[in-house]
Amino acid sequence: MKTINRWLLPEGIEEILPPKARQIEHLCRELIDLLNSWGYEFVIPPMIEYLESLLTGTGEDLDLKTFKLTDQLSGRMMGFRADMTPQVARIDAHLLKQNVPTRLCYLGSILHTRPAKSGDTRAPLQLGAELYGHSGVASDIEIVKLMISTLKKAGIDKLYLDLGHIGIFRALSRASSCDSEQQTVIFEMLQRKAKAELLTFYKEKKIKDAASLAICDLIDMNGGIDVIKEALKAFSKIDKSINADLKELKTLVKSLTDESNVDIHIDLAELRGYHYHTGMVYTAYVAGKGEGIAFGGRYDDIGEAFGRARPATGFSADIKSLVKYCRQDKAPVRIFAPAKGDEKLEKTISKLRSEGKIIVRELACQKASAKQMQCSKYLANEKGKWVIKSS
Repeated sequence: MKTINRWLLPEGIEEILPPKARQIEHLCRELIDLLNSWGYEFVIPPMIEYLESLLTGTGEDLDLKTFKLTDQLSGRMMGFRADMTPQVARIDAHLLKQNVPTRLCYLGSILHTRPAKSGDTRAPLQLGAELYGHSGVASDIEIVKLMISTLKKAGIDKLYLDLGHIGIFRALSRASSCDSEQQTVIFEMLQRKAKAELLTFYKEKKIKDAASLAICDLIDMNGGIDVIKEALKAFSKIDKSINADLKELKTLVKSLTDESNVDIHIDLAELRGYHYHTGMVYTAYVAGKGEGIAFGGRYDDIGEAFGRARPATGFSADIKSLVKYCRQDKAPVRIFAPAKGDEKLEKTISKLRSEGKIIVRELACQKASAKQMQCSKYLANEKGKWVIKSS
């Protein structure tokens, strides 16, 4: 008979033990306080919702990441949230119904059917901030600056910021002579930055129009702020909306010149979240690491399905990933207190706990010492007074 290891967890699902759990909890409090200081109000969306609400406006990618089940009460399909952003958009559009810019933040566990890559968690702890009701570049600037401040608060001193604009690709696609099937193939190649493969495809399909060729040119449009000048020269005659998109990027880059230890990189072929985002997109990286640690972008009008179309922009990050970069703080001092004492001992313990001290009380018949209870100090009675001593 096969033995079942009942302590095993599913792949990508983990338990967090001390002291890492304490570090995560401390980081959560610090970052929520930071977001609050910028005017972002905290909301707590539900862990589970009906699918039609949970997946509204998010595209196929989130659908594939979502665990699904049948609600035993209604018979309707439900899903465990794989991203909290659509939920917060629903809160803004359907529940708050404000006509002024609204700033919301959130923190909670999400669940993915598959890890992003082998060894990754399937249960990230998502932190995010969303700004609704403003369509100008000023709101993108605020979100990017807030994202930078959040990562620096987490202890990441050197950042690389990758900027793109979904609107440019959309404009070129609208002007392209390619049909929808061909555009799907082009999009896939562009994501892989497979320029030679894309040129071969154009040759086979006899695609020669300026807009389609410009899509291929996006692959080489990456680097510093000079990329914007290059793109203006190459694309301005194809669609005038591209000029406005590039101007937004330029304004954002210039607004970040005062940010220390932040290197800016522009990549016009960056199409992360194409089916979801509508404007600028931004990804933050750590020096020497090839994976993004925070992601953001504009996603206007997602609230339309909930009754109110509102411009929106925001960012999110996984606390479990950020905690790896935190400066290691000292473990809190634990003070061991005896099981038996007098009234003065009880008052001393209450006073110390009210001051934020950690008091570990001895239990009756306990034989473990202060050191065995991970306490570096203990309470001792000296001449009728209870004082703290080192173990």
